[in-house]
Amino acid sequence: MNDDRDDGRNDGGDDEETRGAPVGRRVVLGLLGLGAAGVVAGPWLQRAQDAVVRNDPTGLSQALPGGGGFRYYSVTASVPERGEADYTLTVDGLVERPTTLRLADLRALPQRRLVHDVQCVTGWRVPATPFEGVPLSALLEAAGVRPEGRAVSFGCFDGAYTESLTLEQARRDDVLVALRMQDDPIGHAHGGPVRLYVAPMYFYKSAKWLSTITVTDTVRPGYWERLGYDVDAWVGRSNGRDDAPTD
Repeated sequence: MNDDRDDGRNDGGDDEETRGAPVGRRVVLGLLGLGAAGVVAGPWLQRAQDAVVRNDPTGLSQALPGGGGFRYYSVTASVPERGEADYTLTVDGLVERPTTLRLADLRALPQRRLVHDVQCVTGWRVPATPFEGVPLSALLEAAGVRPEGRAVSFGCFDGAYTESLTLEQARRDDVLVALRMQDDPIGHAHGGPVRLYVAPMYFYKSAKWLSTITVTDTVRPGYWERLGYDVDAWVGRSNGRDDAPTD
C-alpha cells in the first residue's frame, strides 16, 4: 500500500548487553548496503532491513530510508525522485481557477502543524507524529470549487497510486498537503517532497508523492479501495478494526 510501515521500533533492546555495545562491522556494512539500495527496491528489501535493525545496538538504522518507526513501501517497483527543479502540484477538475504550484509556492502559503498518532490499517501505530503543510481546504478555496463539486481525487507521481475524499472530508482542519514530517522536510522515501496527510483516517488515505488534486462530482475509490479497503477510512470505525482514534 502507499503508506509507510512500522519497523516495530526494535532498537536492539535496553538490556545491559545491548547498551553501549561497539559498532559491529557487519551492522555498518549492512546498513550502508541497504541504505543505498532501499530507494530502488524498498518493498523487497524490507525483510533484510528488519534483520539488520533487530541486531543493531547502535541506532544507525534510523538513517535508513524508512527508519524512525516507518518503512519505505510502494505499489510500484520504483518511484522517480522530484525536487525543487521539477516538482509541481496541479489543482484542477471542477474548479473556477485551475492552478499549478511549485514547492516555493506551497512554502509561501500559510502553514499548519499537526501532531497526531499515525495508524496503519495493518495494525502498527507511530505515536505523536508531527506533520506540517498547507491546509487542503485553503487550496480548494483558492481554486474555487464549482457547485457540482462533491469530492476530491488525488494522483501521485509514482504513476499508479490514487486516493479520494468527499469534499466535506477534504475541507477538514486536520487534512494537509504536507511538506514536513517529524519536523523535517518530507524525504522521498516518506512520499516527499509533498504528500497528503489525513490525520483521522488510516494511513493509506495519506497518499505519498502527491502530484494532482482534482475536484470531481462523485467519490472515485482509490487504489486500495478498489481492492477492498473502506473508502471512508476513519481510524477505529472502518476496515473491521477497533483501534483508538488518532484525533
